Amino acid sequence: MSDLRLTLHPVLGARTAVTSAEVRLSALPEGAIVHVLAAPGEQDLGSFLGGLGKGGVRAVSPGHWFIVGDEPMTHSAMKTLFETLEPRATGVDQSAGRVRIRIDGEQAERILSKGTAIDLSVASFPVGRSATTLIGHIAAHITRIGSDSFELIVLRSFAESLWDDLTDD
Repeated sequence: MSDLRLTLHPVLGARTAVTSAEVRLSALPEGAIVHVLAAPGEQDLGSFLGGLGKGGVRAVSPGHWFIVGDEPMTHSAMKTLFETLEPRATGVDQSAGRVRIRIDGEQAERILSKGTAIDLSVASFPVGRSATTLIGHIAAHITRIGSDSFELIVLRSFAESLWDDLTDD
């Protein structure tokens, strides 16, 4: 076999952060995104996953979480993570298939609210809360990571469209 090496280019690599007095939109590093699925009958694994120290933990739905990190995981690190999860859960590497976008600032909530039906007020959607929803026609996973900060996880093929939607007046 040849020494063919595939190179994954950051889908938002050519996009510069959009900054104004009220909002900042930036592409987060394309590090690691692991989808964790709990084994049948397994209780809430959120604290267990957070204790692994492999990155931030985002609830997706009952029995499902994302572990996210800014740095890519090596094959051996990913294998070790998967072995650590067994038999309580199974992990699926989504790093090449999903992209993270960050939106910060006093207008971040308003901008996101134009495209989704979720009540993103801090009273209803506090720091640490996550939800999978549509932003316009694009499926996205939203996590409030600060009082005026959100992380969006979107399928790679929709990242540019979502970026354009968020920067469109």
